[in-house]
This record gives sequence, C-alpha cells and structure tokens, in this order.
Amino acid sequence: MIDKSIDRSMGSALSPPSSYHFASIDMGTNSFKLLIIRAFPDDVFFPVHRHKEAVVLGRDAAAGAISPQSQALALQSLGSFSRILQTHNVIPSRTACLATSAIREASNKGEFVAAAEEALGLGFHVRVLSGEEEAELAYKGAIQFLPVYEKLILNVDIGGGSTEFTIGKRGEVLYCTSLKLGHVTLTQESLEHGEFLKLREHIVSAVEKSGLVHKVKQFGFEVAVGSSGTIRELEKAEFCGYWLDDGIAPNWELKRQWRLSRRGLTSIVERLCCADEKWKEKRDRFFGKRSEFILAGAILLEEIFNLLGIEEMDVSKYALGEAAIADTLSKVYSDYASNANVRWQSVIRLATRLNSKKQMRAAAQCAGFAREIFEGLRKEYELCGKDLEYLQAACLLHGIGLLNGRKGYHKQTYHMIMDSDKLHGYEFQEVKFIALLAKHHRKKFPGPDHASLQDLPEEMKENFRFLCSIIRVSVALRQDLLTTSQNPECSYANEGLDLLLHGSINELSSLLEMVCPLEESRTKEELMNFRKVFKRDLSAVVKGLVSVD
Repeated sequence: MIDKSIDRSMGSALSPPSSYHFASIDMGTNSFKLLIIRAFPDDVFFPVHRHKEAVVLGRDAAAGAISPQSQALALQSLGSFSRILQTHNVIPSRTACLATSAIREASNKGEFVAAAEEALGLGFHVRVLSGEEEAELAYKGAIQFLPVYEKLILNVDIGGGSTEFTIGKRGEVLYCTSLKLGHVTLTQESLEHGEFLKLREHIVSAVEKSGLVHKVKQFGFEVAVGSSGTIRELEKAEFCGYWLDDGIAPNWELKRQWRLSRRGLTSIVERLCCADEKWKEKRDRFFGKRSEFILAGAILLEEIFNLLGIEEMDVSKYALGEAAIADTLSKVYSDYASNANVRWQSVIRLATRLNSKKQMRAAAQCAGFAREIFEGLRKEYELCGKDLEYLQAACLLHGIGLLNGRKGYHKQTYHMIMDSDKLHGYEFQEVKFIALLAKHHRKKFPGPDHASLQDLPEEMKENFRFLCSIIRVSVALRQDLLTTSQNPECSYANEGLDLLLHGSINELSSLLEMVCPLEESRTKEELMNFRKVFKRDLSAVVKGLVSVD
C-alpha cells in the first residue's frame, strides 16, 4: 500500500541528512567536475551523479594568474555544484573540494580559493593539492576501479596543466612526481603554431631532466595504468578504429577492453597530425570539446610510452574524484579498505559502462530501496551478506539490456551478464544467479519450478524467490513513484514493513498526485507478490519534510 500522509513534525528541518552520500569537486585546469556517490560501510560505493563544466583555467597559464573572466565562470560553476549537492543532501564535511595545477600555479590562488569557498557556501573547504598529492590520489583512484591492487603499477594521469606519475603497490606509493606538462598548456605553448617537433623536444627534455626515466627503471612496473580523460578518449579512439577511413561505430561497449596499445596510439597521432580538412572535421566530431587539446595530449602520451618503455596501458575510469571520496570514507569508516572488494567493483564497472547516467541514477536508487527492504527481512529469513551482494548487483545491472533497445531488454540483460566475462571473482553459478535476478525483475514472476532455476544449488533456488520479490518491488517503486528520495528507511509496523521515502514538499508534490493511479500500477501487483512470498505487507510511506519560515 501507499501511505499519502506527509510528516510535518520536523519543524525547520529541510531534509534528512543522507548518511550514504559523499561527494568530490575536482577543480582542474581544463574542467571542473562534481561526483556524488552512494557508499556503504562494507567498503563499496557507486556513482549516482556526475556533472562537468568546461571552465579551462589553463588558458590563463601564460599570464600567471586567473583572469576575472575565468574566475567568474568558475564561480558560476561552483554555485551550480552547490545547488546539486543540496538536492542530494550531501553535507560539506562529506564533500572533498580539490584544486589542481592551474590554481596551484596561479599568483592569485589565495583570492580565488576564498571566492570559491564563498560560492560553495558555509562549511566548504578548498584544498589546493601539491603535485605529489595529486599524483598519489590519481593512483589511489585507479586502484578503486581496476583489479590491480596486488600489482606493481605505474600510473599516468595527464591533466590540463600537469602530468602526474606514480609507482605503487597494494595502495602504498613507492614513488611519485608531477611534471608541468599538460594538454592545455602544451597546446598554447606549441601547437597553436603547428610546432610539432618543438613540442616533442620540450616533452622529452622535461621528462629526462626530471629523473623519471631512471626511477621507473629502478622500481620497474608490472602494469601501466592511465587515469585521465585524455587517456580515456584515446583508448576509445583505438577501440573505434579512429585512424581508419570508415572507422567503427560500436554500440555495445561490452566488447571494450579498456586498454591502449603503443601501436594504436601511434596510428591515432598520425591521423591527428594530418592537415587534411576531412580529418580535422572527424577530430572535432569524435572528440567534441576535447578536440582543441587532444593532439597535444596524444603526442605527450606517445612520448611517455616511448621514454618509459610502455607497450600497453590499462585505462581506469576512476581518478582524482573517486580517490578523494575514498579518502573521506576512510575517515568516516575506520575499517574502510583501500582495496575495495574486487568482485563488487567489477559489478560497478560493468554497470557504469553499460548504463546511461540517467539509468545509473535510477539503478542506484533501486539498489537503495532493495537494501533497506533486505535489511528489514534478513534475520527472519536467514539471508546473508552474499545474498545482499547478489541482489544489489542485479539492481545495478537490470537495465543494461536497454543499450540494445527496449523490446525484450530484460532478456538482453541476462545474456550480456552471462557473456560479458566482466564479473571478476564470481563463480559461474553466482554470475548466473545475478543474471537471473536481473532478468526476472519484470514480466511474469518465476515459480520455484521455472526451468531457468533448475541448475542452481538448492540454497540459491530457495533464496531466489525472496530476492526476486525484493528487486521487483524496488524497480516498480522506482518506476511508478519517480521519487527523488535519497535515504529510504525500512521499519516494522503492524506486522509488516514500512519503506519510508524522504523528500522535500516540492519534490514530493507531483509524486503525491500520482498515488491514486498506483491502485492499478505495477507497484500494486508487486506488493501483492511480496505478500505471497514473505507473508507480510510492505507499505511505501511518503514522509515529506517542510520548512517553517
């Protein structure tokens, strides 16, 4: 059932604090990035909102100070970030605000930082990173994404104003350095005049003088990892066959290996250097806003490959922002592990690659609903931590089949999970269990004798109907209510369960108008299924919080 009452007992409180939400703001040389994640005390997190603004502070590098025009644009972006943080109920103490190369090198950085903190609002603190701190965080971000924690890693992070190099293993930094070589500043210094040779000579000279080559030979490395937007775009270009006349336009990222080879990079650089108008148009179309700076970034990376003996580079989707959040989590949760569960991280990687941003936010909210319902039932039905892991994995992955269209997408989801080979650390039966949960989030509720369940172990088969009921009702609530509730809670009431959905009056006003039609909605059907499976009712209770002027 849906309870339409609004709780007005909170007085002046605008919204409940979202205990699972953390954020980072990365004030880079090329762009400002906001990341909001949902975290759990068991060492895992996943993104629920990303937002990027092309501020390009690096254009002021030659002047040595951030110009009034750039500062105004930056403050406007930060004001927008502040409003988004308020919407998601993320408090300042759980938001890491980091400034990198352009602000670090600016003569008026003190003035800029003060203005930035004012734009963000009371309680926010901007931390200007040193080059070494930036390098360390880039490495720690990469190991949150890739299953390389146990290996000796050389991490390379190309930014707009600097490039960071880190050698590390098991979360410990053995060596790091930051060189003033960035794709924005290099573009302005050399490529505006087409001076390719001069650019290469400058890069080689800077790297050799830094002693980096000697340090890399001294420590060695097992895996080279790239963790910046520039490197991700170049990896994508290799995957798409950018240098070919017709190229490739893959629409199924499941085949993407997230690796960049020396051979592929060389082919891309050759095409980027081509003066032909056809290739200039293709560059602008393929790389979009990054096209202005991509050639400098590509040449820089090619020289790094050559100088450090890199043949192939694994590419991380996580970098500074994720590392800053992991650092905050380690302070909030004393037992937080920097090598977050590799099994779970492989689920996150697959979900973030194949879900759109909108789908990922919806999947994250579905997972939040499912977790709360699960926790309310786990003791009585002897459900364990692995069951929760399977349930949440299915919640995050249930919509990936939409990549191939809406028709029968739940079946596509099943095959994509089974065929992906991307869920690291899971046994075959576990992968199948997750795939079946994701598949059966819609259409007919599968009975205990359903053919697809017969190969599962008895314990999995027994628990399947419990978890399937939870994911189905969670997806239905998310689709029917379209709620912006950020912190659902589940509690016992009248021999049943209440799922409390929090939100402001403005957020819930349209939701409440939809409650009556829910009598014939999918939610009603799934609540009935829930009653049959668990022999108890589940009520969705809307709790709106209002302010008193």
